Amino acid sequence: MVNSLCRWVTRIHATTPVVGRMCFGVMLLAVCASAHAQRARIHYEHAGALAPGAIGSRQLQRGGPLRGFVQPVEIKAPQGALVSLAADGKFEKPQAGPRTVGMFISPVYRMRVTNIPLYEGVEVYPTIEIIDRIYAPVGRTWQFPIPIELSAEELTLAIEGKFVTRVIYLEEPNDPFPLAAGGKHQEYVNLLGNENPLEVADRLGRPVAVLRMGGRIPINLLNPDAKFLYGSPPWRKSPRSAPAKKAKPAAPKKIPKKIPAAPADREARRLAPQSPELSFPGGNQR
Repeated sequence: MVNSLCRWVTRIHATTPVVGRMCFGVMLLAVCASAHAQRARIHYEHAGALAPGAIGSRQLQRGGPLRGFVQPVEIKAPQGALVSLAADGKFEKPQAGPRTVGMFISPVYRMRVTNIPLYEGVEVYPTIEIIDRIYAPVGRTWQFPIPIELSAEELTLAIEGKFVTRVIYLEEPNDPFPLAAGGKHQEYVNLLGNENPLEVADRLGRPVAVLRMGGRIPINLLNPDAKFLYGSPPWRKSPRSAPAKKAKPAAPKKIPKKIPAAPADREARRLAPQSPELSFPGGNQR
């Protein structure tokens, strides 16, 4: 199993031993684990090994402005890779990243990643679980999405049959993790496999999302069942990605035809009052 921890600027990637070797960064985390062992051990309720959807549902039980909130998420993938989200019981048409969508807190969203560089024809089916929201300025919610990067390294681990769990957290601004970020990709530091990524993320900031991926594929590739898709919960497209509505051309104004004016004398006769003829008995007329 591969656990990873992700933040805005850097990603902390916790990895278990794989075929007798440890991934990069274990020495750094070994020191952190030693320092942590000197503290009093306490029970931490949430764990990275919880079933998908369990953390988000517990967050909703705590209350607050979470239920019904649509949290923007920016999904990034390696160049050339295509991402499809499950909708209405099936996967949508594949699209290149990055793409921004709105997700609700607690449901589990299944994706399909295809056309992976060096692994054309192989598919990976990650899931995203939003466990908290970003409190953006009013009217600017879509300008502050949670970035979730499907890195080539982690997609390769999933293809090889390893299970990856990554926790994305919002960094504590007053106590940032001392790691330089290049800006192009989310940086990461490898952690020990026995570390709870949720607990570590909680110490460093505020966890907001969990990404999971592994070698699991649907039994029927063409028609995945509802259980595999976690019921394909609804999500929303970014207002920026929606096609602009074409304005209908204005109908040409009808110019009324000019009615020729009647001659003055004819018009005068038409409007002049007519004197009725008077008849008298005996045939005398006056």
